[in-house]
Amino acid sequence: MTDQQRGGVRAADALSSTRPLQQLLQRIRVFDRRRPWVWDLVVTVFWVGAALTDYASSGWRMIAQNLNVPDWQLLVLSLGFTIPLYWRRRHPMAVLLATAPFALANGWTGAILQAHFAQLIAVFNLAVHRPLKQLVPAAAVVLLPLVPGALRYPLAAWDGSFGPAVWGFILTALLGIAVRSRMEHLASLVEHARRLEIERDQQAQLAAATERTRIAREMHDIIGHNLSVITGLADGGAYAARKNPERAVQALEAIGTTSRGALTELRRLLDVLREESPAAELAPAPALSDLDSLIEGVRSAGLPVRTTVEGSPAALPPGMELSVYRVIQEALTNTLKHGGPSATSEVLVSYAADAVTVTVTDTGRGGAPDPDGTGRGLAGMRERTALYQGTLEAGPRQAGGWRVRLRMPIPPSLPSLSQSPEGPTP
Repeated sequence: MTDQQRGGVRAADALSSTRPLQQLLQRIRVFDRRRPWVWDLVVTVFWVGAALTDYASSGWRMIAQNLNVPDWQLLVLSLGFTIPLYWRRRHPMAVLLATAPFALANGWTGAILQAHFAQLIAVFNLAVHRPLKQLVPAAAVVLLPLVPGALRYPLAAWDGSFGPAVWGFILTALLGIAVRSRMEHLASLVEHARRLEIERDQQAQLAAATERTRIAREMHDIIGHNLSVITGLADGGAYAARKNPERAVQALEAIGTTSRGALTELRRLLDVLREESPAAELAPAPALSDLDSLIEGVRSAGLPVRTTVEGSPAALPPGMELSVYRVIQEALTNTLKHGGPSATSEVLVSYAADAVTVTVTDTGRGGAPDPDGTGRGLAGMRERTALYQGTLEAGPRQAGGWRVRLRMPIPPSLPSLSQSPEGPTP
């Protein structure tokens, strides 16, 4: 075991040994926040009892300058120093002001009751809970009433009364400042942890929203395209059933094939989303190599499509190939939906050294243009294009029909499919 591991074990042991005490203190704090008067009353009763004990046992005579102080004065002084402590946390400066006359009488009569040190409890609460600048007037309230008594009994009053009061005030103020600093540090840590928790929740919400958008986009591409193909096949089959039953049977078979393919893709997508199926079977994402099967499905639905490939195909990243594939799929799906029965389409894929360009045009009548581009299909195409810093243009042509033009930059490190690492393929 390394030294670091031993240190971690010792820290864990120390934490486990102090955990009961920490839990007890936490429960006390919670109780005090709910019923602060209980703790205030307990502290007040304790100091009242201590002051009365000092008075009853004549312990005050050990440092008193005047042993002939009447008992009633001693009792009043003892209670005057301690009873105001009940309000020490809510009004510490008011407690000091309330005890100042008793401090003056304590020094002037020469009784020098030790109960006057109870003022330091209010000083401590002042340093912890109030602005530190209030310590200056608090020092005056605590120390100035002792001056007349020290002047009246100069032989030992300065060392027995005024000196300890000065040092007691300084040490108590420093202790209160230290406790205050620790409390503020802990509060800052708690606030920092709270903000981190909020940021974590926000990040989780953003991630969930992004994932929902991605899932909606995939569902739209899968279901929308296949349903459009099925609709075209069903319309064609219904027309052919009256004149050529064999073509109607072919249309029905194509509908079954397309439906099963759509269901397979949909099941795979849903299996990935189920938490109880983390090892769901994954199929490769569609790529440009699957473009022929996509176009064959569109042709079988009744849309004539002509394809042209220019240049040497490049080995695009899988995500970029999926985006290009989905844009072509969505453009052809829109033609099936809105192009009309006599529409035709053309797909042009052009590879250059720095970009791949796809142009999908049709001769249909088209749908109503969407000037804001807020349709789900068009929005999905733009989102896929933006993922790879590409550009997308979509709109009606002057000659009629619709055109979708996609351009995606090719990363410079990607080789052409017609090249091998050793050089051009012969």
